[in-house]
Amino acid sequence: MPRIYVPATLELLASWYDAGAVPSTADGFEPPDDSEESEYAALMAAADASAELLDGPGRRVVVVVETTSQAAVPWREVVAVHADDAPGADPDDDLSWYATQETPDLLA
Repeated sequence: MPRIYVPATLELLASWYDAGAVPSTADGFEPPDDSEESEYAALMAAADASAELLDGPGRRVVVVVETTSQAAVPWREVVAVHADDAPGADPDDDLSWYATQETPDLLA
């Protein structure tokens, strides 16, 4: 099943989490293969797109889903969330990994 990296903001993440799904309108980045390099490139492309979604300083957020569907992705198909540790992080910094069960803590 393909892994897709979806750029977001904390506000989008909160709305998707509350709705229980990542909407079908959310654009994501799919790596061309399963190599670590390709997945990292897709993650960082999504992180760059997340930075463009921010309205000023904020935290880049990337939601990782595994799906073959073009419909909304139920939250149970989210495999992880990546986010900056703090607002205004250096764009060259790696994002931290969060398990889906940690999403409420990330949003707090």
